[in-house]
Amino acid sequence: MSSSLTNTETYDLLIVGGGINGAGIARDAAGRGLSVLLVEQEDLASHTSSASTKLIHGGLRYLEYYEFRLVREALIERERLLGMAPHIIWPLAFVLPQMNSPRPAWLVRLGLFLYDNLGGRKKLPATRTVNLGRSALGNGMKPGAKTAFVYSDCWVEDSRLVVLNARDAAERGARIETRTKLVSAVREGALWKAEVAGESAARTVMARGLVNAAGPWVEDVLQRAVSASQDRGVRLIKGSHIIVPKLYEGDHAFLLQNPDRRVVFAIPYEHDFTLIGTTDEPWEGLPGKAHISPAETDYLCETARRYFERQIHPEDVVWSYAGIRPLYDDHAASASAVTRDYVLDLDGGNGTAPLLSVFGGKITTYRKLAEHALEKLVPFYPGTSGEWTAGADLPGGDIPGDDFETFAAQLAAAHPALPPELITRLARAYGTRARAILGTAQSLDALGRDFGGGLTQAEVDYLADQEWARSAEDVLYRRSKLGLHVPAGTAQAVDAYFAARAQASAAA
Repeated sequence: MSSSLTNTETYDLLIVGGGINGAGIARDAAGRGLSVLLVEQEDLASHTSSASTKLIHGGLRYLEYYEFRLVREALIERERLLGMAPHIIWPLAFVLPQMNSPRPAWLVRLGLFLYDNLGGRKKLPATRTVNLGRSALGNGMKPGAKTAFVYSDCWVEDSRLVVLNARDAAERGARIETRTKLVSAVREGALWKAEVAGESAARTVMARGLVNAAGPWVEDVLQRAVSASQDRGVRLIKGSHIIVPKLYEGDHAFLLQNPDRRVVFAIPYEHDFTLIGTTDEPWEGLPGKAHISPAETDYLCETARRYFERQIHPEDVVWSYAGIRPLYDDHAASASAVTRDYVLDLDGGNGTAPLLSVFGGKITTYRKLAEHALEKLVPFYPGTSGEWTAGADLPGGDIPGDDFETFAAQLAAAHPALPPELITRLARAYGTRARAILGTAQSLDALGRDFGGGLTQAEVDYLADQEWARSAEDVLYRRSKLGLHVPAGTAQAVDAYFAARAQASAAA
């Protein structure tokens, strides 16, 4: 469908934004036969989509705000995504203690009954009640914790989910360009004429449609698109998380209720740590890199101290991250009450090129959001094929029977001389595509240079060649969380390696 109308590059869709929504829309569109160019001004998932609580979930607390449609859609997507990417998504049990609860137990149990049944749950276990005083699930909690409810959601490697969608889009014909910014766009009848600028040069491209999936920058892109409608608003909310040494033993998570009725998660993280978050604070400035505030750190530490025996303080935080959520502005009274649902605004038609802007959304519903986006766009592209992404495995997710443990064991058996922890990590991160990194290696030396912490040259090369990684930050904190494990100097060594690769490529 992408025959050139001029000597300028022409695409069916130009997508602005390399977060989960942009990558998901690119994948869906490319799979329907549309020609796609996605531009991202930094790295894939460099902001909001790598700063989540790492959950595929229905959003239990959204029931309090009567967001039944959103919760139902998210619960259906939860199990669907689990089957599409069992390497980076897996079930996680959540313990919801009734100690310090501002909500009566009967109300919490009613909410969990709805949560169990709204989305046609099949794979995950139903809610049960436990006595924490007699259960290992109470490990690490303060004395006095008794009744708790245990329900299930899923964990996700959020930034990897973005990259895998972009990878799949690319394999279906999409062009993915990171470090490339939309400078301006103007309609010329049924086409958009856009200027995009990479690190070395700017160029003009033509597109039959423009998708604004820029997240916190959605309004900025609207201002760059001449004549675009601007009657929708975005509300920026900062969410922050802290990482502390492990607070309890076990692979379960906690949902902690605070006196202000907000909830905070405590989740096992990278084997040795506990992730605590999130906060909800209005973001008043321009979109950009977000950092946790001292007040947010205090709030999260205080929440943990209220529930756990180990008393943590700001000085115990080993790492933190924050992201700006671009929520649709529904004029809610508080940041916590702002809807997490999404709004798709279509501007154009009657002979003018379409502009679809994405407001809001959450990781769990990204695939459905993309499907809805294409529903709005396909009238502009006669002959486009229909829905296809439901149940279509993401790269590396074609694990037989979705049985990750058996797959990991088979991978380890094929490479008996390699450290088991390395095999397990690669299997988790890359699924069946871990074989492309390991090849026939029967020793660590066969994987090339050892950067420390289990990071090898073979993996860095794969990330550069297949996943658009260009820096140590891309590798250590987005495509993996090895930054918490590698020795001092690793980041500098990886950056130097990327620089040497770039120099060699330029010379060739």
